[in-house]
Amino acid sequence: MKRYQNLLLALGVLALLALPLWMVRKPAPGADGVATEIFRGTDDHATELVAKIAPGYRPWFEPLLQPASPEIGSLLFALQAALGAGFIGYYLGVVRTRAKYEKNGRDGERC
Repeated sequence: MKRYQNLLLALGVLALLALPLWMVRKPAPGADGVATEIFRGTDDHATELVAKIAPGYRPWFEPLLQPASPEIGSLLFALQAALGAGFIGYYLGVVRTRAKYEKNGRDGERC
């Protein structure tokens, strides 16, 4: 029973990951015949707003590495977020475990 329960949980997780991506509808092409991107970040919105407010603005630096596509940029952002969350989780786990050992270590016991 436990094996099937784990299998069902794994299938449920896969379904929760795949279903939203499968159900997203592509936007219709605009007046220029090009469809807008589905997942746009706030950087794109900020760039458009700056171009609208100050049309002559030029950035004062260029990126060192330009991703080949927007999807790769999103992947790198997600990887950065995952690494940051992993680091914070590890740090909090270490701090909590250390505090638990110090508390129990005074009594001569280990947890």
